[in-house]
Amino acid sequence: MKMQKKIITDYLDLLDSQREAIFGEIKGVETSILWQRPAEKEWSIGENLDHGRVLLRSFRRLLKIFWSIFVPYARLKRCRHYEVYIDDVYERSGFPLNVGWIWPPKYNAENPVSLDSLNELYINEHLVIRKFYKNKQEELLGNLNIYDPAIGWINLIQALRVGIYHDEHHFRQVRKLYTELKVD
Repeated sequence: MKMQKKIITDYLDLLDSQREAIFGEIKGVETSILWQRPAEKEWSIGENLDHGRVLLRSFRRLLKIFWSIFVPYARLKRCRHYEVYIDDVYERSGFPLNVGWIWPPKYNAENPVSLDSLNELYINEHLVIRKFYKNKQEELLGNLNIYDPAIGWINLIQALRVGIYHDEHHFRQVRKLYTELKVD
């Protein structure tokens, strides 16, 4: 099962490297641009970033509760095969992309923070996620399944990968907005 340990480490490293890349790409963005909405009902760069953090926080809290309740069940199944890969669900035809309102960003144009503050909040959330996953046996994470109505049944390793895909989805939006709104 050493392969899975490497996969979890790889996933956690990817989570961090994606974050580092996007914040590096938009480093120094003006606060006015950070919170400027491209259209009335579309999120700003800052709102896209903070939504990702809010979703990860919610996801982590849910996993912590789920883990504490169902880990005995996972122990019973620990020797069973499990998948560690999942396709990019955000690229699936018909995948609902209009549910972000369920996890609204805490920060916005009326309640802004600096890009550095957003980055620090994201770093802290990733550190807590890393701590959660690093202290768990891979075969237990792989044999503990949760159901998502849009995705189906996934285990906690795949759930981590879906979180990475979610970040990536919003980071693409951030890049697009940054290119469109950036004033040189």
